[in-house]
Amino acid sequence: RKLFFDTHALVCLLEENGFTTQQSEVIVSALVKIMNTNLDMIYKDMVTKVQQEIALQQVMSDIGGVKKDMIILEKSEFSALRSENEKIKLELQQIKKQVMDEITKVRADNKLHLNLEKSRVKELVSFAAVQIVSFYCFVVQHAQQDRALTQTDRKIDTEVADLKTMLESHKLDNIKYLAGSIFTCLTVALGFYRLWI
Repeated sequence: RKLFFDTHALVCLLEENGFTTQQSEVIVSALVKIMNTNLDMIYKDMVTKVQQEIALQQVMSDIGGVKKDMIILEKSEFSALRSENEKIKLELQQIKKQVMDEITKVRADNKLHLNLEKSRVKELVSFAAVQIVSFYCFVVQHAQQDRALTQTDRKIDTEVADLKTMLESHKLDNIKYLAGSIFTCLTVALGFYRLWI
């Protein structure tokens, strides 16, 4: 084994720093033992080139065997998978056809329901339009009747006012005639009274 440092130089360095020659050699020999022990531990985990080549050949032969097995399995499994795949494709086509039939049925039902609802809504709209028109006619008639009533009320009010003014004028005329008649009667009575006295 080769050491990658100078042991004599290490001994000299230790002696320069106050160690004796014997102490320096003991320290260096202990370091050499420690390093050798460490190298032994490292070498136990390592392999030689020959061992590595043998292990590589074994791995390559195992890989070759696995490849052959894979090819055989692939051929047999691939044909089985193909047949399974074909079966699944046929089943999927049948399911797709069933689904499409169901979809067309549902669409036809929905169209029928929509058409029925449309016709029902149209009938309701036409009925509502007739109701609205009749209500509008009723409102118009009611408005015309209200106008006629208001005109009649106005006419009645004007006639009543005219009658009141006529009554007032007749009352005044009657009061005038009455007052005139009373004065005439008084003057005649006074005239007779003077004649008797």
